[in-house]
Formats: sequence, C-alpha cells, structure tokens
Amino acid sequence: MSRRIEIEITSLSGDLATWRAAGAKLPKGVLQASLIPGGPVIGNVYRADIEQYMEGIEVLSVMAPKTASPLDPKNERLELIPEVQKGPDVVVTYAPKGRGTRRDGERRDTDRRDGARREGTKRPSTRRESREGASSSNERPARAPRGDRPRSERPAGERPPRGPRPEHAEGDARADRSPRSPRGDRGGRPSRPERSHGPQQPPLTTTHRNALLATLSPEQLPVAEQLLRGGMPAVRTAVETQNKNASSHGRPTVDPATIDRIAEDLRNKTNLALWKDRAGGAIGAGRELRLRDLRAVVTSAKTVSLDDEARAQLKELQASLTARVEHLRVQWNEKLEAAINSKNVKEALSLVARPPDVSTRVSADAAGRVVALVSETLSAEQDPKLWNEIVELTADTSIRRNVKPLGIPSDETSHAVAVHNAGAIPELAKLLGMKVPPPPPPTRIVRRPPTRRAS
Repeated sequence: MSRRIEIEITSLSGDLATWRAAGAKLPKGVLQASLIPGGPVIGNVYRADIEQYMEGIEVLSVMAPKTASPLDPKNERLELIPEVQKGPDVVVTYAPKGRGTRRDGERRDTDRRDGARREGTKRPSTRRESREGASSSNERPARAPRGDRPRSERPAGERPPRGPRPEHAEGDARADRSPRSPRGDRGGRPSRPERSHGPQQPPLTTTHRNALLATLSPEQLPVAEQLLRGGMPAVRTAVETQNKNASSHGRPTVDPATIDRIAEDLRNKTNLALWKDRAGGAIGAGRELRLRDLRAVVTSAKTVSLDDEARAQLKELQASLTARVEHLRVQWNEKLEAAINSKNVKEALSLVARPPDVSTRVSADAAGRVVALVSETLSAEQDPKLWNEIVELTADTSIRRNVKPLGIPSDETSHAVAVHNAGAIPELAKLLGMKVPPPPPPTRIVRRPPTRRAS
C-alpha cells in the first residue's frame, strides 16, 4: 500500500535524480527526473507517493510542494466552530431552608440543647408543620407544648444522661460495621507496598565535567558548556541566537567560523568528560543498574578517545557486563534443561525464543531435543487449543523450520492456524497438501548511479 512522504532532491545525473527524506542526512534512492513536474531542482522539497518493498523504496509519483498561505505562513490557524446555546445561560437553584432531617427521620430540635429554657415555652411553628397539619392523608400527631411535657428535676444547664442505645436488628448493615480504627493505624486495610526508587538509568555525575571546565580559558568556557549541553548543534544554535539578538540591538556579532574552530578543539575533551561521568555513575550503581543501560555505556566507549583513566573504567565495566551476561546464560540454560526434562513444551519454546543476550545461541543438543519434543506434541490427537498455542510459539523461534508435526487436529481453528503458519513451519504445508513456500529472497541493494567525474 502506497504512502505519501516529503522528499528532497540531493543531486542530478542525466535522467536520474537522487533523493532523501526531508530532514534526513543520507540519500535514500533514485527516481526518474521526468516524474518531477517542472523538472527537478536540487534542494527543493516535493511530495511523493512511494511503495515500500523488502529490497528498497520505489517512487510512484511526485507532486509540487505545498505552498503556505500569505495570511498564515505556518498553517497554524485554528478555526473555532461556535456552539449554539440552547436554554438559559444561568440556572439558579435555591437550597432548601432549615438544617435538614436526622438519620432516623426526626427533625432536629435545637431547643433540647438549651437546658436553661424555662418551662412553658412553646416551640415555634414551622411551615412544614402547618402544611402537614392542613393535609389529611399525612397527618402527624400533634406534640404537646414544651411546658406540658414531663421533665426530670435537674439543675439548669445540665443535660440528662443518655440511656443505652437500642440494639440493631438483624440484617442492618450498621450492626456488622466494625469500630473505626485510629487514623494513624488503618485496621483491616492492607498497607501500600513501598516503592523502590532504584536507579533506572546510570546516574550522571559532574566530577569530570567540572574538572574540565576549571581548566579552560574564559573564551572557551561558554563554548564548552554548550558542547556538554548538546554537542555541535547546540553551539551553532547558540551562536545564531546570539548574533540575531546582537543585530537587533545594534551590537557587533561574533564570527561563527571562529566558534566552530574552538568547538572542534574542545569536542574530544567534552565527550571524554561526559563518558567518564556516565561510566562513574554506572560503576557506582553496581547491580542495581539495568543490563541494557550498562551495555549502552560500554558500547558508547567506541565513539570516544579514551585516556588511561577511561580505559580502567571501561575494563571494569566490561568485566561487570561479562559476569552478568554469563550469570544470565547459566540460569537460562538451567531453566531450558529443566523444561525439557519435565516435557514443558510451552516453557521450552518461550526460553528458546527469548535468550538472555543477542549473542546467546541454543546448543545443538538442546535444539534437537526441543525439536523432537515439539514434533511429538503436535499430533492430531492433541487438544486443539494447546496445539494452536504451541504452533504460535514455535513460529517465533529459530528452530521452526526443523519442527515436523505429526498431524493437525480436526478443528477449523487449528486448520486456519496451520495455514497461517505454513510459511514459517514448512512441514505444516506438506500436511495440508500445499506447496512448500520458498525461502525469502535476498535483499537487493540499490546502487547509486555513477557520477560524472571532471576531466
């Protein structure tokens, strides 16, 4: 299926033009110059429809680049779609008067809290009582005036002692509620496990960078800081920004060539200081550092000119990497041997498909035993669900072309799985009566057209 990308013309040679993806560093392929409307121009960016193949990319058609609007040169205008307002913009809802009702349905009686109220005072009537008194269906018994109620003789201002609370009936949810524990100790609630904050990446130190900056002259110091921050692109961007600001304010500008020369002289030193800091952080992290991060630090040493101290660090890191990889290989071989002995086909295939390291290979003896075990398991009498899982796992391993299944279960799903994986497991194609698919063709290398040399 074709897709559209932006390409840039890099060179011309007769009827052929070399192109690369817009923004890329290296050329990608060639195309006929007649496909470009108006003729190709080196450095111009066009829109192209391409088709991706295993041997390379073929350009199907080329169109003129998009032109920006003079009113919106960056095509950043956002269109606001107005929403039709329906109904009033403001809705006012009044809260009900009073303090509400209690849980048991009785109205709060604030007069009970006043123990010094004289006998004979009447409770003021409310609108609710007047409405309830007017209705005949929901009529409540009238309460006696406050002064007619019997009261225990007690000093003014003291509340009567409360009696025991009634026991809850069976089935009440509050009866089974456990007493609340103190806030500091949540009883019954499992405590959250503490998260481990181990270093996920090699911790960076600044020892060697600070030592390098201390030895530089004042004119080299800002250049080195930009190199440590982002390399040569950061230096060029900072020079361009500084010259632009200086020109707008009428100040003299700096020479970019001089700054580039200083940056080229300092680049090896800054790269070495950065690598030393990364290596020191990796050594300090020890076993807590992830294996891929440790391997990345060791691999990046090939791009740096090392001194004696850096070589000692690299030697220590390589020894640690070798020991950890060897330990993982021993564990992997032990698990694979145990899976073969216990005839755990799924575990054996999972281990074969995911070795601990890209350089780890299954031994010939172990591979033969796994192939025999898988071939014996893939029979027509096998459970279709298990048979399908084993076929899917086998297709992801490096021993898939050596597996010889004994049969296919009489199940539509199993038959579909066998057809789908017949290209990865050729013996399935023979059982299905299909033609064995050929191996994938070699990748064709697209050669660049010869350029004319000046005589």
